[in-house]
Amino acid sequence: MPFRKIMAFSIAAFFSFILCAVSVSAQARTFAGIFPGLGSDIKSAAFTDDGYLKFGKKTDTFALIGNIEKTGIDPEIVKLVLAGNPGYIVEALILIPMEEKNVSLVNIYNALGKIGDLKGRLYYSETRKQLHPLFEEATRIASERKTTPVPDPAPAGNIPKDETNFLRLKDTNFGNTYYRSEISLLQNGLLFGLTNFKSISYFVVPVIKEGKFIAQLYFEPVKEGVLIFGIAGADISDYVASKIHIQSAIAKRLSVFISWAIDGLKK
Repeated sequence: MPFRKIMAFSIAAFFSFILCAVSVSAQARTFAGIFPGLGSDIKSAAFTDDGYLKFGKKTDTFALIGNIEKTGIDPEIVKLVLAGNPGYIVEALILIPMEEKNVSLVNIYNALGKIGDLKGRLYYSETRKQLHPLFEEATRIASERKTTPVPDPAPAGNIPKDETNFLRLKDTNFGNTYYRSEISLLQNGLLFGLTNFKSISYFVVPVIKEGKFIAQLYFEPVKEGVLIFGIAGADISDYVASKIHIQSAIAKRLSVFISWAIDGLKK
């Protein structure tokens, strides 16, 4: 190809890239645009460091879940959790200001890839009355059948449409727990799903059977920063629920995953 044509093609490609980048930035939605009818109390909580968090039984009233089809969030995200018929649910919403950093979906994807950073993350223990690590160990593993640890990958430059990984998290309360994580690229954001592929036990007593803990975290860059919507559910017996404060247990784990993702974004 003649030099002039090569230069013309390169210049055209460059400006096409710039226009595309501007278009993507201009298309970023706003928090209020995604949640137009959100109550002021929930919105105020969502803009705090801890965000909005509610947990309870499936029969309770949940502000976000109950009106999800009236928002800009894909209703299928909620349906993925409710399909497991959970007895207990946690919903969360938080807006992370990112004035000093322009966060892209690739940034979010790479933050979610740092599984090793889950190790040692703290939560407040009511029984110990102090901060305590939730996961004593955290690693990727080869597959559901082969639990050999594998390293986290190097940061990526692009996002696959769908990706499945397997994790082993040594839980301070439940010992080794095993999860399947799924990352999906959606129209406006990124979805991180988590399901236990082995039963979760408290000592020798099964607490949550295989596939009965389901969590979905949705991330979207918005004009104000990064929006995170989370929902998690677990199906457990009433007997186990009477022995363990299961709502708090689910909420703490969802909160730790959210804070892990946030810290990854800020690095």
